[in-house]
Amino acid sequence: MVWCDQVGQHQIGLIVLSRFIHLLSGGAAQGLVNVLKSAIENTTDTQLICGFGAVGLMKQKLIDGAPCDVVILTAVLIEQLTASGHVLAGSARHLGPVKTGVAVKSGTPWPQVETTEQLKAAMLAATGIYFPDPKLATAGIHFMKVLNGLGIADTVESKLRPYPNGNAAMNAMAACDDPHVIGCTQVTEILITAGIDLVANLPLEFELATMYTAGVRSTSTSAAEAQAMLDILTSTENAALRAKAGFLPLA
Repeated sequence: MVWCDQVGQHQIGLIVLSRFIHLLSGGAAQGLVNVLKSAIENTTDTQLICGFGAVGLMKQKLIDGAPCDVVILTAVLIEQLTASGHVLAGSARHLGPVKTGVAVKSGTPWPQVETTEQLKAAMLAATGIYFPDPKLATAGIHFMKVLNGLGIADTVESKLRPYPNGNAAMNAMAACDDPHVIGCTQVTEILITAGIDLVANLPLEFELATMYTAGVRSTSTSAAEAQAMLDILTSTENAALRAKAGFLPLA
């Protein structure tokens, strides 16, 4: 703690220098983290500083040495980072699987997307298709596979509107004036975006349920606080919040 004399105002106050938890996370966990941010900060007596984005980008930031105590990525990437020594062995905790869904602007008609043919028709009818980075984002990579599987990747190429991550894609779609656009990203990113409706998950043939996992960075100087944050995110008491945010229950 540091005593600070505000010169000229004759006021003496006590400034508490906070500890920090730095988070690097895929966008899928943004809604859940935001809801629990106050609880995490109060319980751990820290300030939580968050960075959200495509999982591939967040992984690279971690490897490149960006400030990080907690990392939330796909289970596969957390396993890789644990094997490489970047994530503390034994610290990983699953948040739950997240499905990928189809979205439209609020107040516009919902297309039928329950079958492969319906999804194909909806994509062909749309005037713009919003989705996350097709190289670094889990949902973006998968969505390009979906378009190729539908046989329409080349046909809709001029309508594709890729963004760095799903949250950015959904916010851009919500802000556009065109009522005939459609989007695809992880359900968690659709649910937290004002002005966007979740129509349905992708049809079974193209279903993607991605397990998201949190871990503590191996070099963290706030490892105890970081592990306490993971306990809050994955606690039984917060199961309803995880479900509301779009995470499926763990089997």
